[in-house]
Amino acid sequence: MHYYPRSIRNAIRSISRLPGIGEKTAERLAMHILRTPRDEAEQLARSILELKAKTLLCRRCFGLSDAPVCSICSNTGRDQRLLCVVEQPADMVSLEKSGAFNGLYFVLGGTLSPMDGIGPGDLRIRELATRIEEGKVREIILATSTTVEGESTAAYLSDTLKRYPLKLSRIASGVPIGGDLKYVDQVTLRRAMEGRRDITQRS
Repeated sequence: MHYYPRSIRNAIRSISRLPGIGEKTAERLAMHILRTPRDEAEQLARSILELKAKTLLCRRCFGLSDAPVCSICSNTGRDQRLLCVVEQPADMVSLEKSGAFNGLYFVLGGTLSPMDGIGPGDLRIRELATRIEEGKVREIILATSTTVEGESTAAYLSDTLKRYPLKLSRIASGVPIGGDLKYVDQVTLRRAMEGRRDITQRS
């Protein structure tokens, strides 16, 4: 890569740090950007800076937003009684694309993973309890992934939330075991949401 000017080498190095982008792909992208009109390159640069400067976490669901409260949480047409708990904002986006859900969401921020030192205190479980205690939610849908960590997190939440007078359900097994929601097709997600099962446990 030494045969390129420093400016191009720097661009290739930066682009290659993106996930799934190797040096050859980064080189092609850098050369593509170099060939594009200046205004398009500037628009790309501005959009990246705007992404970093203006993207927030919604204070209600912790999904991605460009306002303190996201468009989903502020939409009064959605079913306020249904709250779907997901691991990450990307999972929330996948479910929205499926068109199978018209309630609200809550993003945990990950899954329990003792091997990685991630325990209950590292997730937004306390914030979830606060959300439930507002009294509007009637059903919690646990839509964590069907990995070992996702299943363990769902089991922990089921046990933790059973003291509340609400229905607990888990998305159906239309999502493959070991599957990550953001890689599952929309038809499968729709079937999983529609076929969720009741996991409410009463003592």
